Amino acid sequence: MSLKAYQRKRNFGKTAEPKGTVRKRAKRKPRFVIHKHDASRLHYDLRLEMDGVLKSWAVPKGPSLNPADKHLAVMVEDHPLDYRDFEGVIPEGEYGAGPVMIWDEGTYEVMDERPGPEALEHGALKFKLSGKKLKGGWVLVRTKWRGENKNWLLIKEKDDAAATRGDILKEEPNSARSGRTMEEIAAGG
Repeated sequence: MSLKAYQRKRNFGKTAEPKGTVRKRAKRKPRFVIHKHDASRLHYDLRLEMDGVLKSWAVPKGPSLNPADKHLAVMVEDHPLDYRDFEGVIPEGEYGAGPVMIWDEGTYEVMDERPGPEALEHGALKFKLSGKKLKGGWVLVRTKWRGENKNWLLIKEKDDAAATRGDILKEEPNSARSGRTMEEIAAGG
């Protein structure tokens, strides 16, 4: 795994985002974070700790608790593990400029017969989240939409944490870490 693509896109003299390095996996449950990111468009970034980095997907509509919803998740460059703790503002003129919130965080476990990296290679990863907001089973499935391998679908599994009513994104809009709103983060509060 490499962070070269991540580092090439950022000027660490201007942004507070962590430069980071690839690190060995700790002997504990892997962690996840979902960033709410108001860049050129508001979206959510799902990040799963795997192979010493955060495997990352931009989810334009965000996660849904409804198993009938299949939300596009575009695989983006790996991020450093330190990015789990990033909540702040990416300055104007920098890649991804805008406020970034830790919308949810916790641990996850792979629910596949294959280890996580191998499951991703084969195009489908089943996992169980134990977050502050999101719980239960989820699946990422790679598609060939528009002929690209970076497009995946994020789908909630049918389990006790699934819901066909309500919108978790509207019901739980604030940071899982600081409790702040996007406006407060943007203002530096």
